[in-house]
Amino acid sequence: MSQSEYRARQVGAKTNQVIDYHRDDGKPGKPLFLMIPGGLIALAALALIIFIGYQTWSEKNIAENLGITLIIILAPFYVGGVFLFSYGYELYNLPRALRLTAIIVFVTLAAVVIVAVLFLALGSMGGKSGSSNNSKSSSRSSSAAKVSANKSSVGGLIGGAAGAIGSKSSSNSSSSGGHYYGGGNVFLGGLGGGGTRVETREVTKEVVKEVPKEPMPITCPFCTRSYVPVEHKFICPSCGAATPKELIEESQMPKE
Repeated sequence: MSQSEYRARQVGAKTNQVIDYHRDDGKPGKPLFLMIPGGLIALAALALIIFIGYQTWSEKNIAENLGITLIIILAPFYVGGVFLFSYGYELYNLPRALRLTAIIVFVTLAAVVIVAVLFLALGSMGGKSGSSNNSKSSSRSSSAAKVSANKSSVGGLIGGAAGAIGSKSSSNSSSSGGHYYGGGNVFLGGLGGGGTRVETREVTKEVVKEVPKEPMPITCPFCTRSYVPVEHKFICPSCGAATPKELIEESQMPKE
């Protein structure tokens, strides 16, 4: 096997050398037939490993034990694909292919760990900020509730004081000979000495309820039948004659 004169980090020159080697029919082997499938297998396995890790530890859609098992199953496919790529890239030099495989796997593992740590750190920071915002909003709502409770308690104290003043002034007015009924509106006015006079008044209104009059029976002028007109729709139940107007008024007159 021919020894490659370029190092692995010299990607451009090394790739051109591999392509020339592959096109030379006088040299054994076709390195591109190892590099291309190996690279595709490695990339596919790595993508699945990253996806499973994301669904397991970030989205929590896969159980942790199942996720670890799937990653362990996919790891040999990734390492094998990297080895096939390295073996063709190093022109069938086994020691250099193994060293390149170890370097790629180590660098990939380190990159995956760094990305995972960053994702977890960003996620935890987002959760903390959301919880702090929730705590701030809850503290604001509790302070607003306290202010509302204080306002209602102050209003209750003011109302109670006004009621006590009204009841006291009402009792004083009653004892002094005035006739006042209960507590009503409170009128505050200044007196000459700068004091305050409190008066309570209540306006009573008498409501007269009219008692409906009981209709009186009349005698039909045609058949001399006695009946109450309103109960028979102002028609004589015996002869069917209409009740005269004067008899209707007579039946609705109040009893003496």
